This record gives sequence, structure tokens and C-alpha cells, in this order.
Amino acid sequence: MSEAAEYGMLLTTTPSREEAAKIAGLLIDEKLAACVQLLPIESFYAWQGKTQNEAETLLLVKTRSALFDAAIAKIKSVHSYSVPEIVAMPFTAGSADYLSWIDEVTHESLSP
Repeated sequence: MSEAAEYGMLLTTTPSREEAAKIAGLLIDEKLAACVQLLPIESFYAWQGKTQNEAETLLLVKTRSALFDAAIAKIKSVHSYSVPEIVAMPFTAGSADYLSWIDEVTHESLSP
């Protein structure tokens, strides 16, 4: 395992798989992410004073931590929620080969 402080994952949810796929495609096409996984989930949350229960799609966005702000801005620019969940988690360790691959396929201007 390698030190992985320069890498991490963003999490966001969407109301549909179609919207999730659109966001995933944009992040990959614009080299803001190396990989985006989509998972169907059920969410319970408080919104406007009421408990909500909705089917959503969870996006797991693997990228460089230096790209977090740009990726968050891209997600917010196309997301249908007025307050989308977008949170970041840094990696503490990871496979050196996997982390090198993230470098290879994300934004060139950040190459080491």
C-alpha cells in the first residue's frame, strides 16, 4: 500500500440513474474523475421539516483531492437538487498501481 493523501472520493446522490449517469459521464469526459460508480440506494432524510424517504442513486467518484473543488462545481452546475449532498473523503492508503492510474486519466494540468 502507498501513501494516498493526494487522492480521495466524492460522494453525491441523485434522484435518478439517468441524472447520475449524466454527471458521471461529465466528470470522466472532463478528466475530473478516474472512476465513478453508481449504486441504487434508499435514503431517509429530513427536508423542510419533514422526514423524506426516496430511492436515489449514489455516485462514488474517485479522483485526486486537488480536483475536489472543480468536480464539486461541475456536479453542482448540473445537479437537480437545490442542496445536493456532496462530501469528500481523502484516501489514507491505496494500491500504488491504482493511484498511478488515477494520475494517468485525470486532468493533465495536475500531472506531477
